[in-house]
Amino acid sequence: MSESLKSCPHCHSPYGYSLGTGLYACPECEHQWNPDEQKVEDGIKVIDAHGNELRDGDSVIVIKDLPVKGAPKPIKAGTKVRNIRLTDGDHNISCKIDGFGSMALKSEFVKKS
Repeated sequence: MSESLKSCPHCHSPYGYSLGTGLYACPECEHQWNPDEQKVEDGIKVIDAHGNELRDGDSVIVIKDLPVKGAPKPIKAGTKVRNIRLTDGDHNISCKIDGFGSMALKSEFVKKS
């Protein structure tokens, strides 16, 4: 019996597993949910610098040099960022950038690739 993993709706971890009772659990945030329940969410609508809608998992390209506090060099324009996650707030993109680590970016400084 092969069970598939489901993405956690709370923390977006890809390791949600079945509890065998119709519920799924996340090993990272301990959230439990029923994937059959139709939950209507407003969702987060994030628009890039060119007006394209961004979604979780998209790849984007930085359109201008961005200074980083505590780093000796900025994130250069043209840097490709893969597998973004959308968040609430002023810096509405959460991502990892090679050489910089985990970062929060503003959608106005990226374009969808």
